[in-house]
Amino acid sequence: MDFIKYLDGGFSVIENLEVSGAREGKYGVTIIVSRNSTASAVFTSNKVVAAPVKYTKNVVKKGIVSAVFVNSGNANCFTGEQGLKDCETLVELLSRDLEIPKDEIAISSTGVIGREMPIDIISKVAYESISNLGSEPENSLAAARAIMTTDTFPKECALEVTLTTGETVKLAGITKGSGMIAPNMGTMLSYIVSDAVIPANEINTALKKAADISFNMIVVDGDESTNDTCLMMANGASGVEVVKDGKIDPNFQEALNCLCIDLAKKMARDGEGATKFIEANVCGARNLEDARLAAKSIISSSLFKSAVFGGDPNWGRIVSAIGYSGCDLNPDIVTISVADDEDDVDLVRKGEILAFEDTPYLERAEKIMQSKNVIVNIDMDLGDGCATAWGCDLTYDYVKINAEYTT
Repeated sequence: MDFIKYLDGGFSVIENLEVSGAREGKYGVTIIVSRNSTASAVFTSNKVVAAPVKYTKNVVKKGIVSAVFVNSGNANCFTGEQGLKDCETLVELLSRDLEIPKDEIAISSTGVIGREMPIDIISKVAYESISNLGSEPENSLAAARAIMTTDTFPKECALEVTLTTGETVKLAGITKGSGMIAPNMGTMLSYIVSDAVIPANEINTALKKAADISFNMIVVDGDESTNDTCLMMANGASGVEVVKDGKIDPNFQEALNCLCIDLAKKMARDGEGATKFIEANVCGARNLEDARLAAKSIISSSLFKSAVFGGDPNWGRIVSAIGYSGCDLNPDIVTISVADDEDDVDLVRKGEILAFEDTPYLERAEKIMQSKNVIVNIDMDLGDGCATAWGCDLTYDYVKINAEYTT
């Protein structure tokens, strides 16, 4: 796509935007300031919802967000009325220092569930973060680092897109997420800012489309967080409108899709304890929904994820996962292959088993399964539905990390 250009610098590529991040031990605070931005968001579908999600849902109803406050180290979930009071306290702190109306400040949290917010520590780190606000690449990187929990690296992305009109706009985003990653968002917090002019309702439409093929298509462990939030803001600094005649410019939508997919794949690569990245491509499904079911089922299978960790080309676990996914499947015509950056081999071709003991197909598959990037390609030969999902292997370290998470 020659109309999309990836940029360095994260949030620093967006004008009229300041960000910061600060940490004290396991507690971090990220602040994003983009005054008078139109905004919308998508949230977790978990029935246990954290206080900041409830708070921010009310904020985005107005369609204007000027700042976002994010803390790591404590999820502020299952904390009752005190949790909402703590949201108010932190929002008031930001509102007072930055002279931004309280009803234009969104808030998010990530960390341990069921623990009251250490408000004194978070407030202290918040003041430090406020003092570090800036618009340089290092500010964006600090913001991405401050929201990390079990993440092993900061995740940011920026790009410029040339619209069908020939005008250009930019998008940038940061995200965090490593465990509790499942379809229907993941254990993730993600923040996107564009310099385009976009009404809030159109942001909502575009963001949902992008989330469906990115954040909703990653799986690390099958657990869905209580705090998932993906919030997008548009500050209009470019003066370029991306909605013409009631329709979002298709190049802009594609750029937003690419940004979200980039961030989603970084989360999948950084799955807790992960040693390998998995991509599952399903084509030829009866329809789009079936393709998504099959792709996510492969990525979600603990047995297959364990096989990837062990380098075992056990394709039976792949076909089993497709079979219980709920999609239509005819085993007599399905094709299953695995690939890495150097090779691609069919294990089953139109229902015929190729990879069995002492065959070159199995030998090549065994080598592929040792790679850091393992790709599964499925052709259902039933229709034109296609989808891709991403995930990682399931390792000993995943168990260790989560066995010791609160200690």
